[in-house]
Amino acid sequence: MDANTRDVFERLAERYASGEKVPWDDPLPPPEVVETVSALRAGRALDLGCGYGRASVYLAQLGWDVDGVDFVPDAIQIAATRSRAAKVDARFHVSPVTDLDFLAGSYDFALDVGCCHNMDEDNLTRYRDHLCRLLRPAGVFLVFARLREEGGEDDSGHRGIPRAMLERTFSRCLDLERVEVGRTDTPEQTSWLSAWFWFRRR
Repeated sequence: MDANTRDVFERLAERYASGEKVPWDDPLPPPEVVETVSALRAGRALDLGCGYGRASVYLAQLGWDVDGVDFVPDAIQIAATRSRAAKVDARFHVSPVTDLDFLAGSYDFALDVGCCHNMDEDNLTRYRDHLCRLLRPAGVFLVFARLREEGGEDDSGHRGIPRAMLERTFSRCLDLERVEVGRTDTPEQTSWLSAWFWFRRR
């Protein structure tokens, strides 16, 4: 695990272990996920950085065959418990999303709600290469990311990811179909620039 990944892992693992509610633990996925999935036929789905599994469980309840991946064991344990409680068969894996050799395609839909915006360019490239291998042609990839300027931090002091880097990296095998840029307000009363990206596999 490189230094950047280890730093993110330690921060998230500590937050999950604290037992405090995390901002991304709402009962339902974000409206953008619900809207996107409503227009797709259920197939195979990949939830990258799945956390407590809210999107994975939601998708499984709609008939999707789901794999959720997160590198924090505590998060995966709770995701699996919630899946069983919901009486669905989503599968959960403890792994960095940059190391997905154990998975085989083809997935019809891939989702990342706030995972890849923690990556440097090398890790983002490895992540992209796995996604290119796993997502079927015409498959949809939906991403939510915190944004920042190239070479700097975003206006809340968090790292984030430059929009240009994200779009450039994924353009190797994906076509960008839509972007919605906005601001995310947090319970801690901070606000940061963010965006949803809809990609489709070529």
